[in-house]
Amino acid sequence: MKKLICNIDLKYGKAVGGADLETVLSEDPVALARAFSDYGADAIIVNDLSADSVEEEGLSESELVQKLDEAHEQALDVLKEICKSCGIPVIGTGNIRRMEDVKKILYAGCDQAMVDLENPVQRASLEEISKKFGKEKILGRITGGEGTEGGYASLSDGEKQQADELVSAYVMDYAGNSVSDFRKENPFVTKPVISFYDTYVCEENEDGEPVTDGTEPEQFVKSLKDELRKDLLLEEVCGVAGNDVNLLADGLMAYKNALMAEDHLEMDAFLPKLEWESLKKDPQGLVPVVVQDVRTNEVLMVAYMDKEAYQSTLKTGKMTYYSRSRASKWVKGETSGHFQYVKSLTADCDLDTILAKVSQVGVACHTGAYSCFFNDIAHKSVQAQDDPLHVFEDVYNVILDRKVHPREGSYTNYLFDKGLDKILKKVGEEATEIVIAAKNQSSNEVTYEISDFLYHMMVLMAEKGITWEEVTRDLANR
Repeated sequence: MKKLICNIDLKYGKAVGGADLETVLSEDPVALARAFSDYGADAIIVNDLSADSVEEEGLSESELVQKLDEAHEQALDVLKEICKSCGIPVIGTGNIRRMEDVKKILYAGCDQAMVDLENPVQRASLEEISKKFGKEKILGRITGGEGTEGGYASLSDGEKQQADELVSAYVMDYAGNSVSDFRKENPFVTKPVISFYDTYVCEENEDGEPVTDGTEPEQFVKSLKDELRKDLLLEEVCGVAGNDVNLLADGLMAYKNALMAEDHLEMDAFLPKLEWESLKKDPQGLVPVVVQDVRTNEVLMVAYMDKEAYQSTLKTGKMTYYSRSRASKWVKGETSGHFQYVKSLTADCDLDTILAKVSQVGVACHTGAYSCFFNDIAHKSVQAQDDPLHVFEDVYNVILDRKVHPREGSYTNYLFDKGLDKILKKVGEEATEIVIAAKNQSSNEVTYEISDFLYHMMVLMAEKGITWEEVTRDLANR
């Protein structure tokens, strides 16, 4: 499956760009990552440029290392939030000075780490990194042009062959050299290639404004699509990436659909298993759509689709309806900005209703309420069966609340006050008590001790800033 991969250069905790990577493109890189995900990006490369923000003058070597580590940790906090919230694979890179930095990138939630094969320090630790985490977790960055002193072109055949054995794919910076030519010139590159395009902004003028080659943005995007298509049609190319791909923005889904329709490329887009003709319509030729938040499962609204709205939804990835009051097509959010990005469409057993799961921007209701369903008519109290994950989250949230709002006499606050060593001691004690209890015939005591252990473990999680979402995601990836 071919991939379209966006890019975020991270500096000062913000997304930056421009020729010297100083122009702030977004104050909120997490929101930008979510937007790329909603637009239809298949993954995001997040490049940590925090090392460039550290002033070296006047610092000893140890002080410099400390400053670099502090800047890296701040960037990792942002990277962690991006991984948690964007819902698509994240590739982390930048400020890698040792294997520990790759470990931190992957533990932040990234699906893969990208190592610069033209950086002798990173290349030297590649074997250790690949063996530790598995080569499927490692991408190797190379330059497609002639390279510079110390670059990929200057590597020995043995170094190139070793690198090829230790990475799952390459990210090749586009430098006017085609992937096919590069592969011919470099027979040791046998793994799939992701072409990286960052060519639109060439330099900046005296006012810090981006200067391009004179091509109008619309014309550049048109030619870019042609260039990306040429690469994607190559068997050895598994994807295209970069800041140029960002320029396609909310046209990513339409571009994917065009590639599937015209070139029969396999893309992660909405290829319907049910054509409009297969659905049962009401007397007006419409199909009702129940819209649900993909993250919370909350029902947001009910609307209707005709054939044009159905096909537009599949093509653009934005929920599009038929407005019965206006008798016209209606893109949700076109006026308000509160778009709904499609995550899944499912028909019911009678094929006469569609369930849409969406990523909701802003609110769904015209009243300003998040959901249109807020007028309580009647309800009966029932004892619902406990959802295990919800129980964990509820208890964890109480523990977090105690940390922020201490209560006198609270055992949880006692643990926080005593500090990490006390919490670790209790976790160890409770783990041992599980082992002792398990030697008895009754399982009741084991259940009790496991509950004790889980509580103390959640106190530790709160102390270290680890969430259940991170834990369950890590388990799911194993």
